[in-house]
Amino acid sequence: MIHAVAVAATLAGPALSWNTDVHQQIAYAADELLNPWTKQIIKQLLEPSAEGSLGRVGAWADGYRKTPEGAYTNTWHYIDPADEPPSFCNVHFNRDCTKGGCIVSALTNQTEIVKGCISRAKLGKIRNGEDYTCANAVKFLAHFTADIAQPLHVSGIAAGGNGFPVTFNGTATNLHSVWDGAIIYAKAGVTSFNNATIQPFFKNAVKRLRSDDFITSTADMLACSDPGTPHKCAMEWARDTNEWTCDYVYSQIFNGTDLATSGYAKGAGYIVEVQTAKAALRMATYFNRLVEGNYRQRDVYLETVPSWILGPAGGI
Repeated sequence: MIHAVAVAATLAGPALSWNTDVHQQIAYAADELLNPWTKQIIKQLLEPSAEGSLGRVGAWADGYRKTPEGAYTNTWHYIDPADEPPSFCNVHFNRDCTKGGCIVSALTNQTEIVKGCISRAKLGKIRNGEDYTCANAVKFLAHFTADIAQPLHVSGIAAGGNGFPVTFNGTATNLHSVWDGAIIYAKAGVTSFNNATIQPFFKNAVKRLRSDDFITSTADMLACSDPGTPHKCAMEWARDTNEWTCDYVYSQIFNGTDLATSGYAKGAGYIVEVQTAKAALRMATYFNRLVEGNYRQRDVYLETVPSWILGPAGGI
């Protein structure tokens, strides 16, 4: 049971995502798993300042959402299920996606944009990131494939945990922030990650992915990674992540304990470890298959029209 003050699920969605350095490290790990041809195409699509690295742009979408021109993307970073963890967990697109879009629709639509951009890049029609729509679409995909693996980006309770007060290492904070960075820092034994390049914790994650050494197999991590079915895969990723909100995130007794020392962070550390690895592997595999054309072409752009009366858009 949850022994804390629950804030109404109708609050605004998460204000945060994986911390900037965590986002970049996940994407640096994905860089390590990209095929040479994929690296070449990504370098053509991104601005020269990115130097062809997803790691350098992995956190871009968080900054963009805070600008006047990017404010419309704010709801793209999450989906708020109207479920009741830890009693039951589920995600339904037409119930839970907002009118402005959500992470599922964003992943679907940006995938379709990137498909066309890759085709043009292969023909030499895009170089040095001069097409901003294409450059941004690559950055959105790099960001959202990571965000959708963070359990509190697929949770409607207390605005994805932002309104759920907790204590971590003696500091008053909220549950979302703890999952964004504090838990993984504790697991890695750091206070933050240096983002000049991939750091040892994530370098080791890449090594473990290559040797299939996580509690979740790489085959399971990639059970859906077909760019030809982006909506289906985004929903599968969301449901996979959402299960953790019942299985662990909200299933513990808090009672004002310090999550850093109560045992909560230790158990959560294994979850964050596998979720960040999963995000890196999916990101790299997805881009590799997009560039290889290893998918059946389907043009599917989603316009969100939530129809359930209890959904974020009130059934409109």
